[in-house]
Amino acid sequence: MVRRSPPTSRIELLQGTLDLIILQTLRWGPAHGFGIMKMIQSQSSNTLQVETGSLYPALQRLLRQRVIAAEWSVSASNRRIRIYRLTAKGRERLAAERSQWKRLTEVMAALMQRPASDEP
Repeated sequence: MVRRSPPTSRIELLQGTLDLIILQTLRWGPAHGFGIMKMIQSQSSNTLQVETGSLYPALQRLLRQRVIAAEWSVSASNRRIRIYRLTAKGRERLAAERSQWKRLTEVMAALMQRPASDEP
């Protein structure tokens, strides 16, 4: 799903997390697949590198769920590209998933800061 180099520096993504990341990326504006990959890589300071074998199935899944829409366009280099954008349903889902993610990170932070017990 995510290319690692070296193994400890890359974060492995779960399917739902990848969907959230794609939705968040499209919140910044419409983009084509390669552009989405580059934005994720750039915004994560090169920590996340989504492979095409993970990105395009996720985009198809999100299209089927109608949380994103797509239309064909022509790039500056005269190549046919598919531009993806968030739908109203996608914005609603993103808001809900961001809220869940925030709660999860708060819980994880609290667990990580809890002092170790001396009990076995």
